[in-house]
Amino acid sequence: MPRSVDVRDLVSRAREGQARAVARLISLVEDDSPHLREVAAALTPHTGRARVVGLTGSPGVGKSTTTSALIGELRKRGQRVGVLAIDPSSPFSGGALLGDRVRMQDHALDPDVFIRSMATRGHLGGLSWATPQALRVLDAAGCDVVLIETVGVGQSEIDVVALADTTIVLLAPGMGDGIQAAKAGILEIGDVFVVNKADRDGADRTVRELKHMISLGRREIQGAMWRQPILKTVAARAEGIGAVVAAIDSHHEWMTAHGELEQRRRKRAESEIEAIAVAALRSRFGDVRGGTALAQLAKRVVAAELDPFAAAEELLASL
Repeated sequence: MPRSVDVRDLVSRAREGQARAVARLISLVEDDSPHLREVAAALTPHTGRARVVGLTGSPGVGKSTTTSALIGELRKRGQRVGVLAIDPSSPFSGGALLGDRVRMQDHALDPDVFIRSMATRGHLGGLSWATPQALRVLDAAGCDVVLIETVGVGQSEIDVVALADTTIVLLAPGMGDGIQAAKAGILEIGDVFVVNKADRDGADRTVRELKHMISLGRREIQGAMWRQPILKTVAARAEGIGAVVAAIDSHHEWMTAHGELEQRRRKRAESEIEAIAVAALRSRFGDVRGGTALAQLAKRVVAAELDPFAAAEELLASL
């Protein structure tokens, strides 16, 4: 029997900064709880304030280390920080393979930092399907900045741009990232580029390659244009992290001045609405599979009485 949930009480306690209430709300989101709609309705009036920063890049570039260093820098500035660390799913439990407390031990006991690992559960694009709703929870809970660290899946890892106000693309010398950037379309999604592990040989070469590729892309852009900075960091020693936070601030100011922030958030809402609507259609389609309509249409297609497009139209009409 489903456990009873007092959504209003949970939201109230989450807004007071109670970590257990925040964790419970995110669990309801991840589990696709029957209370999910009530949760979204209760949270929405308290959202829209948090800045959302996405961190993406190939595996091994130091996303977790950079995220931890960013938390430290933001906390120095007195900001409350939420982190959604997207991990691969366990093939046995479906849960995140890497634990949040293990990854960012330095901040685990800070009451103004909330870190949550979320499993992709088969969702491509580097994010969990529940990430938009989890983001809403952290926003309503009073986080000034929410950091979304993607799973590290290479060329398909670009969904973060649909959720983030500012997307940071991490690269590292000696990993062929210049070629990867060109192949993955990363130049198109990055607002700030960070060459991490800059104490290694080849860091300056990676910066030069990035500058060249970005300059080629800028020639095709008309109108107001944000000039993506390329920064060098050694996240393990927190070197250069202050400059990254300053670049995030500058990008936010530029977006606000040019109407880009509102546009990005509107697109984020459009994507979320579409995803919810598609999920509802899939659910109804599952009901159809359990009935006879689909089987009857399939028979007519096999018998050459009906083409598959016409059959699909009939099926949609029945929904």
